[in-house]
Amino acid sequence: MPSHTNESAALAAFWYNPIMNSIDATLARLTALHPKLIDLSLDRMWRILAVLDHPERRLPPVIHVAGTNGKGSTVAFMRAICEAAGLRAHVYTSPHLVRFNERIRLGAPDEGVLVTDDELSATLAECERINAGESITVFEITTAAALLLFSRHPADVLLLEVGLGGRLDSTNVIDNPRVTAITPVSLDHADHLGDDVALIAHEKAGILKRGVPGILGPQSREALRAIERQAARVGSKLRIAGEDWHVTEEGGRLVYQDDAGLLDLPAPRLYGRHQFDNAGLAIATLRASGLKIAPAAFETGLAKVEWPARMQRLSSGKLRPMLPAGSELWLDGGHNADGGRAIASSLADLEDRVSRPLVLIVGMLSTKDHAAFLRNFSGLGRRLIAIPIPNQDKALPPEAIAQAAREVTIPAETAESIEAALARVASYGLDPPPRVLICGSLYLAGEVLAANGTPPS
Repeated sequence: MPSHTNESAALAAFWYNPIMNSIDATLARLTALHPKLIDLSLDRMWRILAVLDHPERRLPPVIHVAGTNGKGSTVAFMRAICEAAGLRAHVYTSPHLVRFNERIRLGAPDEGVLVTDDELSATLAECERINAGESITVFEITTAAALLLFSRHPADVLLLEVGLGGRLDSTNVIDNPRVTAITPVSLDHADHLGDDVALIAHEKAGILKRGVPGILGPQSREALRAIERQAARVGSKLRIAGEDWHVTEEGGRLVYQDDAGLLDLPAPRLYGRHQFDNAGLAIATLRASGLKIAPAAFETGLAKVEWPARMQRLSSGKLRPMLPAGSELWLDGGHNADGGRAIASSLADLEDRVSRPLVLIVGMLSTKDHAAFLRNFSGLGRRLIAIPIPNQDKALPPEAIAQAAREVTIPAETAESIEAALARVASYGLDPPPRVLICGSLYLAGEVLAANGTPPS
């Protein structure tokens, strides 16, 4: 597997059988066709989709989701609600945590299933053969393969998550989605999208389409203005959080209201105040989609939703027993300033319920603003242990993370692995037993779930 991209390294990490080794080899060959990991353009997508006889035109109704933080959680809420309503929902998300199959979930009568190794391998091989050696990025050809798979399996809806940006993202090939949604926009991927929130919001708003409702989660003023300009340009009618729909927490429950009425629902199963906003966006989007969803399905969906590595408590598996008895172990893949803010807010809520010393175990990529991420934990973290991210050539050196933590008054040291960091926590002798949060990267989260023996399913 070539070592020059994070994606190719991640794709190589956890293949367990000969079929997956075949997928690994296919992806390695495809990486060599266009070694640049991210090259935002739709030209190569239009070419391969034409050769594949346009699977993007043979899909169930599409709900297209862009944004900076919360895309995956919003999609997870929609999937859970749709399945509770008896709808078959295809789902496309990225990146994966442990296995590539996590990106492609095929709708089924009860609940969706991850694409099988055999079908994924055969479809990737088909796309590689049809591509005939032309230049194409790994994300582009795997997105084409996903659309081909979705076109071949019946479903009631396709929940399609943008990979990066929106306007030139490989998923932005759907001419007439049923509805589009944009989660909160903030700074991330500045090397590809720019370091101005308005410019980033303009890129995200590239998924808006003429005559198609656009549902907005909470936005900063500059992001909202940029999205509104694009909506006016293309003729998309927006429904905006706090104006056209409202979600609040009342008495530990989620109360949602729009012009169609009020829903009094249980708190989301996903932990954190930000998940109320993500759930509200999911509800608003589904209410605008025209899909038939009874109120009871919203209630069941919020109670059953699952989305790994988003304030996920690891109460079982191999890692938790490495900590002192009574400790808590949490995992979150957040990696930018706003993501860190949401995590810190969730931790503060936990502290209000049960006070414990907080120890952070952090690994990050060098492409992320680690200082901005860590500033959110000043005053919260008792200690921080910085670790490397295996199989990532762009992983930030642990000492750089530790130094940034010290600069915001969090005592910090380094360890060589997740297991070594947990052993270090156990040696501290903290009383009461600590709350440990592993965070900073979805790639690290995948390593943690694999080491814990609890991969997503």
